[in-house]
Amino acid sequence: MPPRRLVLALLAGLPLAACNARGPAQVAAVDPDAAWYIGTMPDQPYDVPLVDRSRMDPKYRPQTVAYTGLEKPGTVVVDIDERFLYLVQDGGQARRYGVGVGKLGFSWKGTATVGRKGVWPDWGPTAKMVSLNPDLPRTRKGGVDNPLGARALYLYQGGRDILFRIHGTNEPWSIGEQMSSGCVRMLNEDVVDLYNRVPVGTTVMVKRNGKYRV
Repeated sequence: MPPRRLVLALLAGLPLAACNARGPAQVAAVDPDAAWYIGTMPDQPYDVPLVDRSRMDPKYRPQTVAYTGLEKPGTVVVDIDERFLYLVQDGGQARRYGVGVGKLGFSWKGTATVGRKGVWPDWGPTAKMVSLNPDLPRTRKGGVDNPLGARALYLYQGGRDILFRIHGTNEPWSIGEQMSSGCVRMLNEDVVDLYNRVPVGTTVMVKRNGKYRV
């Protein structure tokens, strides 16, 4: 089994403890994945694969929309029912992105801040994941095949990493879906755009059923 498939297969059998690559239903996803891509965007140290958005619902394209929430400009709001992430802006507007959400997005509550950011970040399993499956690699270097994609925003509460991430994905078909694993995933080109707009310290809130999970 190629290294990538081995890692994904090992991850698929684990209960959610942090941002994983994919759940059991996604291991057999359409392959080759190349049919989803139409080129690349220059980046360092890897180019960002660009997705053929004609394969996706147009509502998941990044766009500026009217926004009536009371959050301050600069706040990130994730609506896990709608599968949208909003970056609140001035003038009753927000920049909206399509996302995929996992169980951690449904269980996490409260208000967080972006504690740190990563460019083509490495991925590593939690201690609990390793205890359940000792064969897991202890780290996976950043790259196109990495579960965290091109960028990651690491969310903190009270100065502590809560293992909740907003990150890129190499599974573009998962945008707009509820996954069996993972946090909040975005197309790599979209998370790069968000990364460039959101500084460390940004407030992040999660909504479900129109209400904040606090």
